[in-house]
Amino acid sequence: MPRADCEMTTGESKTGKVDGPLSALHTDLYEITMAAGYFESGRADEIAHFELFVRGNKSRNYYVFCGLESVLDFVGGWRFGDGDVAYLKSVPALAHLTAPFFDYLSRLKFTGDLFAFPEGSIVFLGEPLIRVRAPIVQAQLLETALLAIVNHQTTVATKASRVAAAARGRRIVEFGARRAHGLGAAALGARAAVVGGCAATSNCYAGKLFGLEVAGTLAHSWVMSFEREEEAFEAYAASFPDGLILLIDTYDTLEAARLAAKYAERLKGVRLDSGDLAELSKQVRKILDDGGCAHATIFASGDLNERKIAELIAAGAPIDAFGVGSEMITSRDEPTLGGVYKLVALEDAAGGGITLTRKLSKGKATIPGPKQVYRITGGKGLYERDVIALESEEPLPNSTPLVQKYMENGRRILEIAPAYELREFAASELAKFPSEILDFSGYAEYPVAIGPRLAALVMGGETAIWLPLR
Repeated sequence: MPRADCEMTTGESKTGKVDGPLSALHTDLYEITMAAGYFESGRADEIAHFELFVRGNKSRNYYVFCGLESVLDFVGGWRFGDGDVAYLKSVPALAHLTAPFFDYLSRLKFTGDLFAFPEGSIVFLGEPLIRVRAPIVQAQLLETALLAIVNHQTTVATKASRVAAAARGRRIVEFGARRAHGLGAAALGARAAVVGGCAATSNCYAGKLFGLEVAGTLAHSWVMSFEREEEAFEAYAASFPDGLILLIDTYDTLEAARLAAKYAERLKGVRLDSGDLAELSKQVRKILDDGGCAHATIFASGDLNERKIAELIAAGAPIDAFGVGSEMITSRDEPTLGGVYKLVALEDAAGGGITLTRKLSKGKATIPGPKQVYRITGGKGLYERDVIALESEEPLPNSTPLVQKYMENGRRILEIAPAYELREFAASELAKFPSEILDFSGYAEYPVAIGPRLAALVMGGETAIWLPLR
């Protein structure tokens, strides 16, 4: 969901501070060796088109594209610092390379164009989520970082979307920082979770950095630090007289619920973190209602995921909100995304044409050419299919082109909306798809077709197809 055009200077960063400096050294060694090969053979300035897409994984009916803000931050500030170049000179595999190559790296910055789906878009297998058009060395060296960013954040956002769908409008809080794969993953994962559908996060750093609502009360250790549970509640209530939420399952859950009910109007809610949540929530609800606390909410947590939440709701559990930690931040059932980044075209040096490239490896074949994706709207305003077409193909009837330009000649030209606006965008888009894709019991395939001109090229079977530039 892009905002108005902007004039950000290269090097500005919103998300880069999470994972450290925006060093171009965030790459794999073979990207450097290929860059050296391109440079030494005089091809460094040859214009290449690369596309990032998700390949071959049918464990998700859809994905929520996330991480574009981080991508734009990274690419805008992408540099090899003096220390980076000095390090590369010390790597044995690169020791024989000439001084001009290292001088070239020290001056390198992104000067190309970057196209992408709007962040928060609902996307599917094979669709070009990001397209880079740039000198081949620049485009090649970005591969590792772009995949790391998009694979992680899209994985978490998609999991959050599934959890939010299962909750059917009930509030979801992300609190998986302590189970995340590092502090950077925790903060960026919290933002991705909000984009996917969460209302808040427990992560204070993510709250500060991305303007997210933060939520949290007390842990079992607080209760255990007092001789009696009643004393623990009294001390906490004294420190937080308004909006009191108490954790009630440290010892006897029902007895603690009775203690909590004594706070009457001051009690905002209680949290359950263990046991038979369906049965306990029903008993706790009765205790609270009988004690004059019908207004108090019940918040549940404890290794929850979309399937468990759906089961609790189906069982009639009177739970008002859910906290999801490990299962959200790691997407435990599907912790990796099959995102890949492939060369799809090379432009003629004289500007006369473009060669579309493809890979024919069994099970890993790619579709050639720079592409656009058209989303077709059918009856009742619902989306009925997507069509992946060559960028140069004519738009299809009743379709919306989804891939937009975000960077031109190395400068960002579109801004990304805040996380909560992206959340609303993702939810509104998801509501326009057939309801079958929200079924977690199995794979429901949304139709994604290939445009006629592109299909003809694919059927030809050539490894490279030359076309005049439009």
